[in-house]
Amino acid sequence: MSDLMQRTATIAVLVENEAGVLARVIGLFSGRGYNIESLTVAPVDEARRLSRITVVTTGTDMIIEQIKAQLDRLVPVHKVSDLSLEGPHLARELALIKVIGVGDHRMEALRLADAFRARVVDATTESATFEMTGSAEKIDAFIALMRPLGLAEVSRTGAVAIARGTRSLAA
Repeated sequence: MSDLMQRTATIAVLVENEAGVLARVIGLFSGRGYNIESLTVAPVDEARRLSRITVVTTGTDMIIEQIKAQLDRLVPVHKVSDLSLEGPHLARELALIKVIGVGDHRMEALRLADAFRARVVDATTESATFEMTGSAEKIDAFIALMRPLGLAEVSRTGAVAIARGTRSLAA
């Protein structure tokens, strides 16, 4: 891949679960003008006090290598992994999508939700809120179809990702 071509990278970072770590990671991105497309963080090992941060970013190969190297140098970081390059991985998001509509629009929204395997988690006579998990592309497609049907609000978690097979981020 050319050094000038942009690519999307899904980077998993295993860090100490302590105050200020997320701020340091975000500071690394903002201080250098790198964009964060998606960011998730949660504790993954209470006994060892570890959290996992998943960052989706875009940049040239050189920029992404710089990001990984700079992340690796942060003191509370145990491991950095570019899941996009290291082999097959799974990435999923959770989204809540609220659609306001009645009559045919409401029926079409419910039909499409069924086709996309979205669950109705709240409903009134004039609205429905759907819960959907899947790839960012699947969620984007569902949202695009909901726009003309009365899309009112979207809340998304951002990507969580994990390597397929026996590869592991475990420190």
